[in-house]
Amino acid sequence: MKRFLAVLAMTLATAASAETDDPFLWLEDVTGGKAMAWVNDQNAKSRPAIEKQAGFGPLLEKFTAIANSRERIPAIAKLGAFVYNFWQDADNPRGLWRRTTLAEYRKAAPAWEPVLDLDKLSAADNEKWAWKGAACLYPAYERCLLSLSRGGGDAVEVREFDLAKKAFVEGGFALPESKGGVAWIDANEIYVARDFGPGTMTRSGYPRQVKRLKRGQALAEAPLVFEVSAEDLGAWPTVTQEKGSRVEMLIRVISTRRSESFVVREGKLVKLELPETVDATVAAGSLYVRLREDWKPAASAHGAGELLVIDLGKFLAGSREFETLFKPGPRVSLASFAPMKSMVMLDLLDNVASRLVEMRRGADGQWVSREVDAPKLATLGASALDRRESDDYLLYVTGFTTPTTLYFARGGTDAREKVKNLPDFFDATAIVVSQHEATSKDGTKIPYFQVSRRDAKLDGGNPVILYGYGGFEISQVPTYSAFVGNGWLARGGVWVLANLRGGGEFGPAWNQVARREGRHLVHEDYAAVAEDLIRRKLTSPAKLGILGGSQGGLLVSATMLQRPELFGAVVATVPLMDMKRYHKLLAGASWMGEYGDPDKPGDWAFISKYSPYQNLERGKAYPKMLITTSTRDDRVHPGHARKMAARMQELGYDTTYFEYTEGGHGSGTTPAQTAYTWAFIYTFFAKSLL
Repeated sequence: MKRFLAVLAMTLATAASAETDDPFLWLEDVTGGKAMAWVNDQNAKSRPAIEKQAGFGPLLEKFTAIANSRERIPAIAKLGAFVYNFWQDADNPRGLWRRTTLAEYRKAAPAWEPVLDLDKLSAADNEKWAWKGAACLYPAYERCLLSLSRGGGDAVEVREFDLAKKAFVEGGFALPESKGGVAWIDANEIYVARDFGPGTMTRSGYPRQVKRLKRGQALAEAPLVFEVSAEDLGAWPTVTQEKGSRVEMLIRVISTRRSESFVVREGKLVKLELPETVDATVAAGSLYVRLREDWKPAASAHGAGELLVIDLGKFLAGSREFETLFKPGPRVSLASFAPMKSMVMLDLLDNVASRLVEMRRGADGQWVSREVDAPKLATLGASALDRRESDDYLLYVTGFTTPTTLYFARGGTDAREKVKNLPDFFDATAIVVSQHEATSKDGTKIPYFQVSRRDAKLDGGNPVILYGYGGFEISQVPTYSAFVGNGWLARGGVWVLANLRGGGEFGPAWNQVARREGRHLVHEDYAAVAEDLIRRKLTSPAKLGILGGSQGGLLVSATMLQRPELFGAVVATVPLMDMKRYHKLLAGASWMGEYGDPDKPGDWAFISKYSPYQNLERGKAYPKMLITTSTRDDRVHPGHARKMAARMQELGYDTTYFEYTEGGHGSGTTPAQTAYTWAFIYTFFAKSLL
């Protein structure tokens, strides 16, 4: 016992010493007076310094016009007889939830019916509400659970809304601010995962309990139906509503890409006996399983990256006779899939180029495939218009220089109707897109896209922004950005998008190899792309800037510290920086599957090699840096950005810091805020690289 107490005392002393050794720990006090005084002082210096640049004013005006443009494509969701859209512009900065018919939507200037005005609601409530979505009850779509966030954070209030009356339901379901999920069971009962008081949230800051709440029942009186460990990531309810039936599932999210799913059957929880690493989805009575690792259920064998399907009832009865809808190739992976009435649409990435494949049962009951004749060398996105009723779908087509276009399409045919398209927000006639490969330190080929002027000379003089992310199995694909076009390409700059390991471009293994102790591969990949750009004489270190947000903010910071000689400017937005304490801040503990646990000596041994905050050194030739974050970011703690900036400035490095008070884990909650943030970033790059 004495030995245990001695070890405990030593551990606590070590932890206390680590925190005492951090002179900027006080900046983690998000809204504390001292911390906010520092933030205000930083903004008072950085904003005038950027705003006085000659190009800032015109760029901000241009970006604001783009963000407020009525020529943007209104994204829609079909709920019964109407399609719904959430819209923001200069007249509706906080947003307008509105609806119209599908026939009306086809028109160049649809007549929209307002449903909820968030600007008026914000004024009435004296709040800065941000829209976080609506869950509406199928099939009538008369009642919805609206999620509203203060300032754009992940924590939301939930209120019941009557679509017919276009008003909140008096005495209806109302849940206090919290992270978590809700799901309709029927018109008078819902599942609720919230902060129910002390001990009901996980270490990651998400709910560990799910309750079943009846209409009119106090939240404290609702029965507990599901609970997970405080060490898990969280508990989530989901209900799949079908014609005349529903599937209720409660999910234990263990960590990043590890979970267990339970189906409610006759009031009891039945566990889906699947590997913890799969993604499991239910639609129209079928269970879809995406594998991240090889799996051998019963006598069959399936490989990582495959998509399997089986009748849910048969699976629960013990059958493991899965059918395979997709098998990956060497450079072909499944980006997403969409079940529809009589088919499943597969969205594939083939060397980071999109392909669409329809899967449907033939006359003999076997699955047959049909490749959709869609535009090549573009990014395609297909989503069911109403999966229960038809095989109609929305098809989005986009590319670096191709303004996004929306088509109405129907399964089984290549005929499609062009409905909406973005205008040419920038002149791309002299812009060309090419794909290249860099060789990483271990010999792996890392693809990247280059967007540049046709007449760009290979003389090392081109200003380049290299964007990267490299994490969480998220793929980076070509998309049309009016901000990139006007903020960088129109100024003669080159835009480069890197497809780093850690992402999902080539399936689960592309991510898994770069997790935890493999994280260094992401930084080596990024440096390899930078070296290739310099080797090809597209640019030179003084002209090369790097940009990344969140995990990408960690990426650019770590790579900058390891290879400062490669870069002239660095921008990190809403970044992770202090990897010694990331798991103690907000949602950080939920990412330990990606990064590791710094409290374990073995894990800290590899994390410590790249953690930006701990690897800053005096007397290095670091490039200029801009760090931005949001006071309202309740996902990646703003303390990461604040402490990194403070330490860099203390060591004498040229570091600009900007923090916006709204926005959550993003660049703003209104079009004006978003426009300002990106005008700020591109002006910094122009000042540093042009």
